Amino acid sequence: MTPQDVTQLLSKLPALRQEISKIIVGQQEVLDEVLITLLAGGHGLLEGVPGLAKTLLVRTLASAVDLPFRRIQFTPDLMPTDILGTEVLEEDHTTGKRFFQFNEGPIFASIVLADEINRTPPKTQAALLEAMQEFEVTYAGKTYPLPRPFFLLATQNPIEQSGTYPLPEAQLDRFLLYIKIKYPTELEEISVLKNTTGGKRETVQPILSGPEILALQSLVREVTISDDLVSYVARVVRATRPAESPVPYIQEFVRWGAGPRAGQALILTAKARALLQGRFAVTLPDLQTMAYPVLRHRVLVNFTAEADNITTDKVVEELLKGVEMPREVLR
Repeated sequence: MTPQDVTQLLSKLPALRQEISKIIVGQQEVLDEVLITLLAGGHGLLEGVPGLAKTLLVRTLASAVDLPFRRIQFTPDLMPTDILGTEVLEEDHTTGKRFFQFNEGPIFASIVLADEINRTPPKTQAALLEAMQEFEVTYAGKTYPLPRPFFLLATQNPIEQSGTYPLPEAQLDRFLLYIKIKYPTELEEISVLKNTTGGKRETVQPILSGPEILALQSLVREVTISDDLVSYVARVVRATRPAESPVPYIQEFVRWGAGPRAGQALILTAKARALLQGRFAVTLPDLQTMAYPVLRHRVLVNFTAEADNITTDKVVEELLKGVEMPREVLR
């Protein structure tokens, strides 16, 4: 791409955020993290109590990009074939021969909403593993590629545990970011009440196309990061592992640390955050900001921490305090 192409492409990111903000009031941090996940080419897990517009956010994002969208409502009786698709016996009317035809499931879309993903058993959750990692589906010995870009956003409710199935660690690790949605501020809530109880309805126009999103995802990987910051990322990730961590807080309260995929996610999302802000180099605040949604589902606290109500966000906070800072970095 020429510099003019890059400039024109980047100019669409503020327009995309503005278009989504027509429907979604506030929640700028959440919106940024969702866009960072999209730009980095990963998948996101959204957690929040009912009524915080998790599903609406994903639907609005799908309306703001020119891509096919599908929603899957996860329930206890959902089967893997309800997600991936199944083979159906067909007949060629000209020859009379019968053959099996694969009918694609709802996973074959560019933007997929896995609504209330923790309401289905792990057997069905596992149907997403290959799709999320390899961007393809294998059925009856045949491999079917998924459309690109492929972006999966899952939602879950943190307060209702009856009838839910916690996501296995292998499933959690496939999510690039674990995004927590908080309650709106008073002014934001007043704005929500005004906008949703009147007769006026905002319409969302598509801003980005599929090829433009793929170009942005390629551009993210071209964002530069210094060797000092890469070494810092390695120190942060390695310090989450209690057996080798130099941070006493980690040794005391962490049962299991993050793997190398966490370092990859931290660098990619920091690059995407820099690009989203119009920069072509990663800074230390990029890494420190993205450490929370990257690590909160990849660090497992022990029973002592659970008894003391110590969250993974608190662990990440103490982790960043205890890891040696890079000497010369952009700020």
